[in-house]
Amino acid sequence: MITDNGEPDVEPLPETRRALLHRLARAQAEGRVPSVVGAVVRDGRAVWAGARGGVDGGPPTADTQYRIGSITKTFVAVLVMRLRDEGRLDLADPLGEHLDVPAEAGPGLAGATIAQLLSHSSGLAAEPRGPWWERTPGKLRPEPTDLFGERPLRHPTGRRHHYSNLGYALLGSLVERLRGAPWGDVLREEVLEPLGMRRTTALPVEPYARGWAVHPWADVVQPEPAAETGLMAPAGQLWSTAEDLCRYAAFLSAGDERVLGAESLAEMRSPAVAPEAGSWDQAYGLGLQLARSGGRLLSGHTGSMPGFLAALWTAPEERLASVVLVNATSGLPVGGLAADLLGIVAEREPSCPEPWRPRSEADPELLELTGPWYWGPSAFVLRLRSGRELELGAVGGAGRGSRFRPEEDGTWTGLDGYYAGETLRVARRADGTVDHLDLGTFVFTRRPYDPEAPVPGGVDPEGWRAD
Repeated sequence: MITDNGEPDVEPLPETRRALLHRLARAQAEGRVPSVVGAVVRDGRAVWAGARGGVDGGPPTADTQYRIGSITKTFVAVLVMRLRDEGRLDLADPLGEHLDVPAEAGPGLAGATIAQLLSHSSGLAAEPRGPWWERTPGKLRPEPTDLFGERPLRHPTGRRHHYSNLGYALLGSLVERLRGAPWGDVLREEVLEPLGMRRTTALPVEPYARGWAVHPWADVVQPEPAAETGLMAPAGQLWSTAEDLCRYAAFLSAGDERVLGAESLAEMRSPAVAPEAGSWDQAYGLGLQLARSGGRLLSGHTGSMPGFLAALWTAPEERLASVVLVNATSGLPVGGLAADLLGIVAEREPSCPEPWRPRSEADPELLELTGPWYWGPSAFVLRLRSGRELELGAVGGAGRGSRFRPEEDGTWTGLDGYYAGETLRVARRADGTVDHLDLGTFVFTRRPYDPEAPVPGGVDPEGWRAD
């Protein structure tokens, strides 16, 4: 493959490429699917793509469109997070603050928050009322009131994970209400065009794969309908290609300030609700599925629509991602296949760390903060990272640590771990020198239980002794 700047990508080694193709070929044959396309991304670039089977008498390519099903939900979630970052909404806002929720739906639905809708913890029913929406042409209406059955809430809001296609239909309507335009138009302008995803569309554009159902007991197929789903479109309407989804996977891994920053994407990857019972190897963030495979945490989404299966996984820590597209209703566990493709590259050709480079300059006041600190007798080290970020880590690893983002008022905010969201303040003496650090009421001093610092509870006047 060739990158946007015209330079060839570094392909995996021949043995790795053979292993990737073998895994893809075995999946297509054993899954009995008409065709499958797979791709791997490393360091933001598509470095391998392969295909097995046929589409319209010829082999599919990375430019062949397939329907991507619920991967569509991740695009809707990105649009919602953009609205949040612009201050147009808060994730804690109740749905009823932005959409007109009919009274017959009950008070619980109006009180479900945007975050709960994103993480499938709103308690909403899995599906809208009416016939199977994935195979039924949908109605376009200005408000989604006709989607609710007589009991739209199946669980108390915020209490458990319950996957809801209906919830994402509402989020699509939310985007339309706040942007004043159809969600698909908003998506094209705010996400697809900036990322160069020209082959991702609401309706199929040639060349595209037709969707098939494979008979469970005979080697025959029949076509599946490709319905335009109307109000339910935000739950699974989109068509895309492996090439476009590789660009999208690179974005989900590292962010793009034209669309959504890395910090907001990291927030989307954080587990937002406990998984369903018995599924602790999987979880859900804000619009992204989370799964463990081969000892690594993956984030992304799987998708299915009649005639199609899809999967996209990212492993940001290893700067890897993978994509799988299939034109069959069932038969192939695409999430496992995509995880295997990523794992083959990760295990055979692990990513090299980014080269270390010295900082061009450093604020002397920040350098003064670095080095050993003590919480009581426990030793910690504070390091200065790029962009004035700080990182606190326990010596020996047995203790609470965190990264801290600088704020305009001279404090820092914790980004992860126990101190996520907590405030780190530097307390100075009258002469301006540093006395101690205050981290959410925890006092860190330059000496263990420094008698000159305001250690909560005080320090024994006799100090340290042998017995």
